Parts: sequence; structure tokens; C-alpha cells
Amino acid sequence: MKINADFDQRVVVHSEQEEWIKSPMPGVYRRPLDRVGDEVARATSIVKYAPGSKFSPHVHTGGEEFIVLDGVFQDEHGDFPVGSYIRNPPQSKHTPGAEEGCVIFVKLWQFDPIDRTHVRLNVNYMEPVPHRDHEGVSITLLYIDDHERVELQIWEPNTIVEFDAPRGAEFLVLDGNFSEGDDKLVKHSWMRVPEGARVKAYTDFEGAKVWIKHGNLQNIVDQIDRVQKS
Repeated sequence: MKINADFDQRVVVHSEQEEWIKSPMPGVYRRPLDRVGDEVARATSIVKYAPGSKFSPHVHTGGEEFIVLDGVFQDEHGDFPVGSYIRNPPQSKHTPGAEEGCVIFVKLWQFDPIDRTHVRLNVNYMEPVPHRDHEGVSITLLYIDDHERVELQIWEPNTIVEFDAPRGAEFLVLDGNFSEGDDKLVKHSWMRVPEGARVKAYTDFEGAKVWIKHGNLQNIVDQIDRVQKS
């Protein structure tokens, strides 16, 4: 299966307009954003757990990264409310579920294969700092290594945010909205720009809170190859 699998192209998906698709697990539904592979896939999705739904215990061979958008995600490591940012590296395992239901933005099979760093953060308790280069922008750093940088940015109302993305970038609107090119991205809209892209975004009177990942497309061929060999 291939969905938005041309990584040389800019892509925008307004996930709130997409239908929920049943997963193989009862009570778990998906809105795919990009995907290469079938049930084992390099994938980016919005996933909804109905109340009481859960997965059986499993290992994340290629790693799993997610942020909780609604409700409370649960596994044997704890309860993770809205604003929780989690990285379960390759070879980690858990039994995920949601007693009261939840919605998460999740990425699979997109880790460096030697990464073994667990991350469990709640952005609601982290203080953003002003961006040194962009007025009206503040940043909460969530993760950084030699391959990628993940952050939460707050863009104040009526702000222009412009930068290069030499290794590609992804954006998920958590609150508010912004415009880029001919697109207006609202809550839970997702954008992926290719390597070498130039991003120029504008906020209106609402401003925006945006999850951003930089550099994650540099190893795309290796990521897809690992999925196909699994």
C-alpha cells in the first residue's frame, strides 16, 4: 500500500475531513497521512482508540513516535494525557489501549535502527523559549539527535514564519491555523515538505501551535528498505 509515498512532493492533508478506516484491531481506527507498506509499514497516521479498546502486547521493531491529541493513552508504562509526546525506540514493547478512548498522531518505522532512547514528555509542563531568529515564535524542544529535531512551536497572531528545510520537514497543527502557499492548515491538518523546500507560513488573528519535525526525510530510502525486509 502506498499513500502520499512520493517524498519529493509537498503534501497537505486536512485530517479532520478524512473518514476513519478500521484497523485490524477492533475499536481502533486510522486516518492515514502517508504510508509505504501493508500492516508492517513506514506510516504516519491519526489513530483513534474507542473507549475500552487496546492492542495485544507487541514489539515495535522499527520504533514508534506519537503525540496525544485527545483523551488519555495508556500502557504498562503509565497514563498519557493530551500533550504527551512519546518515543518508543526500535525493539521496545508495550500493550497500548485507552479505557476512556483517545486520539493520537503516530509515526512508525521512522527511527535510526540503533536508537534506544525512550522519551516520555508532557508539553503542558514545559516552558517554551523565544526563537532566536524569528520574532513572534517560541519553541519547546522535544527531541534532537544527529538525524532529526522535533519541537513544538507557538506562532503568535499575525506572524510570518519563513525558513529552509534542507532535509525535509513535517508540520501538524495542534491548535489555531496558518497559511502556507495556497493552503490554509487548521487544527490537525498535516503538511510534509521535501528536502530543500522553502517554507513561508502566515498566521492570522488566532496564531498557531504546531508540532514540527525537521530532517526526517534524509534516510527515507533506508526506512522503506527496512520495512520491505521485515
